[in-house]
Amino acid sequence: MNFPSLFSPLDAGPCHLKHRVVMAPLTRMRAARPSLAPRPLNAQYYTQRATPGGLLIAEASPVVASGFGNPGVPGIWSEAQVAGWRAVVDAVHARGGFIFLQLWHVGRVSHSSFQPGGALPVAPSAVAISTDFKAMTSDGKVAAYETPRALETAEIAGIIENFRTAARNAMDAGFDGVEIHGANGYLLEQFLQSRSNRRTDRYGGGIENRARLLLEVTQAAIDVWGANRVGVRLSPYGIANDSGEADPMPLYTHVVERLNPLGLAYLHVIEPRSSGAGRAEVNWQNVPSAMMLFRPIWKGVLIAAGGFTGEAANEAIAAGHADAVAFGRIFIANPDLPRRLQRGWPLNPYNRATFYGGEEAGYTDYPFYDEMAPA
Repeated sequence: MNFPSLFSPLDAGPCHLKHRVVMAPLTRMRAARPSLAPRPLNAQYYTQRATPGGLLIAEASPVVASGFGNPGVPGIWSEAQVAGWRAVVDAVHARGGFIFLQLWHVGRVSHSSFQPGGALPVAPSAVAISTDFKAMTSDGKVAAYETPRALETAEIAGIIENFRTAARNAMDAGFDGVEIHGANGYLLEQFLQSRSNRRTDRYGGGIENRARLLLEVTQAAIDVWGANRVGVRLSPYGIANDSGEADPMPLYTHVVERLNPLGLAYLHVIEPRSSGAGRAEVNWQNVPSAMMLFRPIWKGVLIAAGGFTGEAANEAIAAGHADAVAFGRIFIANPDLPRRLQRGWPLNPYNRATFYGGEEAGYTDYPFYDEMAPA
């Protein structure tokens, strides 16, 4: 296959990538419990997928204990979690790879069973997620989403500091940079979108106010890392977790234009066809292409994600619509995905039933192509 565009070098900030096959941030729910620290199994998983000069974006990691809503996801607020991540990062670096950590606060996409003291999850406004969606509880059951508690204006500075501390912790763990999770209906996107943000203070109302928290969180990470080691992920046309803006272009054009002059490592956009946030197969027809809409606006490195094949990724890069492509489900099932794409080797099918939770099955036991080839 070869795919010359996909396998050409690229600089993302100070990271000199040897190819443009990026591993997307993928929630897998296999951290140690109750510490929520990465463990040796997690290090093995990331090491399997590391390549010299390749970029992995590690799974979304809550920045504070009140910021998560799934069992077994790794955090980045405690010393044990930092130590666990350090082992992962060291193993990836030993393979010559680069690795960023995605910083996460789920906001209303949670349940009181996860919250310290059984409190309600927090959000920009007291607007519950639709009954069409179900929450996961701490014991792995499902329940209706509760109406979250609206954050007081004075509390928002604390959320920004949670992200700042997490960025510092990621640096202590040895990561090459951090990605701000502003997508898929989680807290920062809840502030961005009018359907979930009914505030009347400086963080609500018009587009400039609704974008304020994302931009302030991004600046906090920049204060720690420098702009060229910070990325931002957006899902302008996503519908995950009851998200969605009626007219996304004015909002997301404003956000991208405000991010432009900062000098970020990259902007990471999710295509609408892959807006189910891993919970379901989504393949919209006749929807806009996020990368094609925002490529003319964004002046830096653009990573596109969502349902790409190797051929489609190569074509997108060759046409200038994206600079790199992040792969999710097929990277789960193919630890040697870059080599398979470059050499035209067949891909292992993925098993959705093993995406979340468990141990080795569906995590570290997918075979490399060389292991399948006859002697």
